[in-house]
Amino acid sequence: MKIRSYSRYDWLLQICVVPLFISILNWLLLGNDYWHDGRVLALATGLAFLSSMINWYVNNSIAIRINELHPDPNDYVVRAIRRFLICSLSSCLHVTMLFFVYWFINMPGFEPEISRLALCLVFTTIIVAIVVITYESMDTFGQWQQSRQEIDTLSKAQLQAQLDTLRQQVNPHFLFNSLNSLTALISENPQKAEVFAEELSSVYRYLLRSNERPLTPLETELEFIQSYYHLLKTRHGDALSLVTRIRPGAEALQLPPLTLQLLVENAVKHNIILPEQPLRIILTADEQQLTVSNNLQRKNSRPLSNGIGLTNIFSKYQMLGQPLPTIEDDGQEFRVTLPLV
Repeated sequence: MKIRSYSRYDWLLQICVVPLFISILNWLLLGNDYWHDGRVLALATGLAFLSSMINWYVNNSIAIRINELHPDPNDYVVRAIRRFLICSLSSCLHVTMLFFVYWFINMPGFEPEISRLALCLVFTTIIVAIVVITYESMDTFGQWQQSRQEIDTLSKAQLQAQLDTLRQQVNPHFLFNSLNSLTALISENPQKAEVFAEELSSVYRYLLRSNERPLTPLETELEFIQSYYHLLKTRHGDALSLVTRIRPGAEALQLPPLTLQLLVENAVKHNIILPEQPLRIILTADEQQLTVSNNLQRKNSRPLSNGIGLTNIFSKYQMLGQPLPTIEDDGQEFRVTLPLV
């Protein structure tokens, strides 16, 4: 028959508790004869050890059953009290049986005094209380660890799901606005529309690859934004310009992918771009942050938008646990400053 184990620390508690319990219990029952007579020491130790191990097995079964009856972690008080009362009763019965066994076999040094039995029962109750408190503490700590792990796992899964959702939102956002531009260009200049479609295909390949990671080097993002800029130039010509001022060393820093694309796209979408009213976008970066700015010349009519843009960027930084970007609008220039990771 397999002995039921309450926890993986049973063996450790048995090593610490059982020898101490047996020694003190036999000393209380037999007095100094327990230590001075080798035959008494061996026999009493063997009998007490057998009784203690049986008692341990019984108490383990009781504790496991009580846990099954009270599985809710919040019931730890009821669980501990019931375990203490029942295990104390069980342990006192085993000690009482051992008392009568010593009496029956006329154990040398043993005197059948009720006072000795009472003292042994008090000692046993104290030991049971210590063991129950130890086990309940281990249970509580184990449940706390498990809860923390589950919370961490769920939090990471939730954040990852939210981040994945935000990434996926970029694809229709980008495609939606690009197709609007392509539709307008087809009627104006079919040849430019064809070039635009080819550039769109190239840019979209990068967009699909960028969804595979939460951060991308600034250098890679700048290469992509140049391609995207050339795509915009197909439609707007010299009315649109992009200036980059990147301090050496900043290229290796990282930021969420497609962040620059969203900011450039927003600037193009919300501002007038005409030869007589050119739009100038400036990218400036140092070892800590990247600033994307453009001159303000807002359109009179609000362009059609699905409202992701800056909200998407803020959410990405929040999900990644990074400082949030800052936005400045002085009426002449619009600036977004992004922390670089």
